[in-house]
Amino acid sequence: MVALENKKVLVLGLGLSGVAASELLRSKGANVLALDTADNPQLRQDAEVLRRQGVVVELGAQTVPAGHFDLAVISPGVPSQNPIFATLREAKVPCIGEFELGYQHSLCLNVSITGTNGKTTTTELVERLLRQHQVKTLAAGNIGTPVCRIVEKTRELDFLTLEVSSFQLETIEYFRPAIAVLTNITPDHLDRYPNMADYARAKARIFQNQQAFDWAIVQSEALAYLRSLKVEIPSKVITYSSNNRRADLFLERGMIMGRMDGWSGPLLNMDQCRIFGPHNAENLMAALAVGKILRIPLESMVETLTTYAPAPHRCELVAEVNGVKYVNDSKATNVDALQKALLSMPFVRAGDPNVWLIAGGKDKGFEYHDVGPLLSQRVKGALLIGETRDKIRAAWSLFTPCTQMDSLLEAVSEAAKHAAAGDVILLSPACSSFDQFQNYQHRGEVFRQAVMNLKGAGKGVNPAEREEQPNRLTEVTKLK
Repeated sequence: MVALENKKVLVLGLGLSGVAASELLRSKGANVLALDTADNPQLRQDAEVLRRQGVVVELGAQTVPAGHFDLAVISPGVPSQNPIFATLREAKVPCIGEFELGYQHSLCLNVSITGTNGKTTTTELVERLLRQHQVKTLAAGNIGTPVCRIVEKTRELDFLTLEVSSFQLETIEYFRPAIAVLTNITPDHLDRYPNMADYARAKARIFQNQQAFDWAIVQSEALAYLRSLKVEIPSKVITYSSNNRRADLFLERGMIMGRMDGWSGPLLNMDQCRIFGPHNAENLMAALAVGKILRIPLESMVETLTTYAPAPHRCELVAEVNGVKYVNDSKATNVDALQKALLSMPFVRAGDPNVWLIAGGKDKGFEYHDVGPLLSQRVKGALLIGETRDKIRAAWSLFTPCTQMDSLLEAVSEAAKHAAAGDVILLSPACSSFDQFQNYQHRGEVFRQAVMNLKGAGKGVNPAEREEQPNRLTEVTKLK
């Protein structure tokens, strides 16, 4: 732990992480200057709170202030290309992230979860598992609560359960999880990383400080990819997969199976769970593996995990109106998450598409063509919103009818006009939300409210009325 008393520390980037870092630094006696390149009402409000605690705050900053700094603490949203961040590195100022700062001052072990998709669900499963078995823990990190905010609480904890993003892992130094989970690696954040290999290496930093007696729980496909990049994992490894039956934990006909010492054969029946789909089977496998390492009895784990309900905005059934299901999967901010959502949607008849897909948002540098064959099997029509709607339409129009919409509310209304009993209207954007919304939760709540308005107004369209309406989606396709 680095002593902070009377040290001059610069915090770059406010928001939740920057505010929490500034407050922790002040509590440790540091002299803190907090900078943010933006200047808006929320930041001004945060700045006033920090100033009352003795933090110097500059908003709209474009350069590093003159003077010497002993340390810089970088918020995860600040990329390495940021000019102020680059200047600090050139000046040889030690730079760490808010996550690393919180870790250095925490007083307990941690179980940490990273990966492209499934991080939050797995973090919640692990936290629930530990709490149900009298292991004192709190969930923090990328799940919403900065680690710096709960440092003092770690005196009373056995473990922190941490969700960790690749952004947070970029600026670690000593961070070391006793148990590290890697859920998967699929394309994401390619607006920040030059290529998939760099993104994967950022994820793999979760293992870099582990020792031989620590544990890594890794999806077998992700492990194979890391090995192709010559990334070594120094700890003991447990593998899992919904597709690879050679993994230590695997899926067979809806049953999670084990091939480990003392865990051979059936472990958990997915039919008994409140979450579904192969991707959630993998999240459950990761939680089971954590429990095994911590010597929690299997029977007790099964009881705890089967009663877990999915968090909001993750393939969440909002309502069913006139036989049409409305599903909120706003958390799907990449193409792999969309693919998993589509595979999880119920069929009416195998081979007949029954999904009206609402997608689009802020571009993260993806190519969208690969999901095309699945769209042709599952999607009746795609309603596209946000800044990526032109790009997505160009990629998907050969596979399903595509219509560009001006808003999410308009897309919900349009889908409702055309959906028949047995159909699913699915919000699964495959993009981030920041072009039109505050975050994915805000986007999901707007969708939920739109559905509730439809339900309350009785706007389920009956079949006779539907036959009289022009099929706008089909017409758009014909005009291309």
